[in-house]
Amino acid sequence: MWLNYKAVFMFAACLMPLFAAAQAIQQGSEAISIDWGKSVAISQSTPTLQLGAFPVLRRGSPLHDSSFVALKQLGADYVRYVPWLPYPRLGVAELEPPTGNSTSWNFSLLDPMMKDFMEATSGHSTIMNFSTIPVWLFKTSQPVKYPPDPDQVFWNYTQGTELNDPSGRQLGEYYARLVSWYTRGGFTDENGKLHTSGYHYSFPIWEVLNEPDSEHHTTPEQYTQRYDAIVSAIHKVSPESKFMGLALAGPQDEPRWFEYFLDHTHHKPGIPLDYISYHFYATPSPRQDINDWQYTFFDQADRFLTNVRYIEVIRKRLSPETKTDTDELGTILPTDFLDMQDAKAHPDNIPPLYWNASGALYAYLFIGLSKQGINVIGESQLNGYPSQFRSVTMVDWESGKPNARFWILKIIKDNFHSGDRLVETNLPQWSQVEGQAFATAEGRKLLLINKRNSPAEVALPQSVPYTLTVVDEQTGEDNPRVTREIGTTLKLTPFAVAVLTWNNTTQ
Repeated sequence: MWLNYKAVFMFAACLMPLFAAAQAIQQGSEAISIDWGKSVAISQSTPTLQLGAFPVLRRGSPLHDSSFVALKQLGADYVRYVPWLPYPRLGVAELEPPTGNSTSWNFSLLDPMMKDFMEATSGHSTIMNFSTIPVWLFKTSQPVKYPPDPDQVFWNYTQGTELNDPSGRQLGEYYARLVSWYTRGGFTDENGKLHTSGYHYSFPIWEVLNEPDSEHHTTPEQYTQRYDAIVSAIHKVSPESKFMGLALAGPQDEPRWFEYFLDHTHHKPGIPLDYISYHFYATPSPRQDINDWQYTFFDQADRFLTNVRYIEVIRKRLSPETKTDTDELGTILPTDFLDMQDAKAHPDNIPPLYWNASGALYAYLFIGLSKQGINVIGESQLNGYPSQFRSVTMVDWESGKPNARFWILKIIKDNFHSGDRLVETNLPQWSQVEGQAFATAEGRKLLLINKRNSPAEVALPQSVPYTLTVVDEQTGEDNPRVTREIGTTLKLTPFAVAVLTWNNTTQ
């Protein structure tokens, strides 16, 4: 009987700190403690975004200028450029199979957007991914008919599972010619005819295909063979390029993709595995609203961060020299999938605060992935609109103005860099605020995120002047609010993201 009482007493004693933390949170106290002398990691991370080759970015579109101005203003490295499958004429340079007399090579729709992208990212590294394979390279029961209108969305282009040329040589040659067009001034086609472009761009990183775990029902074995064929061919015409593989849609679904692809014995000799990449989108159920999203988004993010830990174990065991890019991170509302069938059937009912909640999720992932040493942390995506995942956009498809998702990425990109020192940062258990302190070359900085749809108050560890940069519901589509503050208490509105900078301190 005494042992039972002792057990109850010990159990109650263990719960006391939790009860105290819960009571403190209920009373609105969110005390943060920072140990600037205790490092938890050295950042290897670069925040960035992706850009899809969509009709709204074609010259003459109302969103063209504002989108490329925003991209240039961001000034990010490792921006990912993806001409993607819904618009074959904007992403495939050879839409018909060659004959003995002619070929269908045509860059007239690809070049303007590519030139505008390269201009907007001038001086910064990029990741190129012409992800859509010409469908005629696959065995299909009949030729695939795509729309004559380049702006018409077409979701059924990626048919077939087996290549007509199982060796992958023909596939590799297609990509080598495409890369040569942009990096070597042109190429010689299948019939020996020279095509001249005059372009001599540099492609630092080439990502091989996109979401093969969903496109063409590709297996890890098939993808690895196709990766080797494409890399071998591109490397001959662009020897300075590094290569990125996988770009998985569901990295949590099948660990065998990582086990197989990262095993160097499954590749041809000399094939580099410079980077792997994979994606994550938090997606609520159709009946949830923003009061549910505040939990769904971050709960799903925590599961993703756990998945990343397991993936990192596999990577470090099989190919520790390989780096990682999480190059599509964001949120997708359920109505976006219905939009794919009929965009006009679903009115725009996204609440303005959604963009803050989605941006807060990215900031949360930035902290979690930085702690794990992930190299590139990419938000998805600059442009979305009805029929093209409107809830993923960072630019309003009507006004052309960047929304809170864009501005949150920008304040993270402007303040935190690879080489920063992450120091020990603690908040109460069950806190609605996430925080991480960084010792940077510009001074001591603190990234704070309100994860909930209610105000929060943070008790700061010191009362010295600091610069406060905030993106919240008041800033909306406007620039972040920057003020000079002093005091030990900071109030955060729902889903606010803030950066505090103490410039008068050193690392």
